[in-house]
Amino acid sequence: MFFDEQILDIPRSVRWQIYHRLQDLMINCSCPQDGSLRVQVNTLQEAMLVHSTVMQFLSPRSELVSWLEVCWDQSIK
Repeated sequence: MFFDEQILDIPRSVRWQIYHRLQDLMINCSCPQDGSLRVQVNTLQEAMLVHSTVMQFLSPRSELVSWLEVCWDQSIK
């Protein structure tokens, strides 16, 4: 499955943090001089990791706590 390169609209204040975290996860990405964050998504797993990483940096804490509680509830069932 091949998804293609995605251009993410990320605030500059967290763009480099997200870039470095995606690099840690071995997801091919770049920050060209135009200020965008470009991510090469090749698998569903990579798409999920990108989504989770962006959510971690951009979502309010209350939303993250709610999401985590739903995950815990699902793992118990």
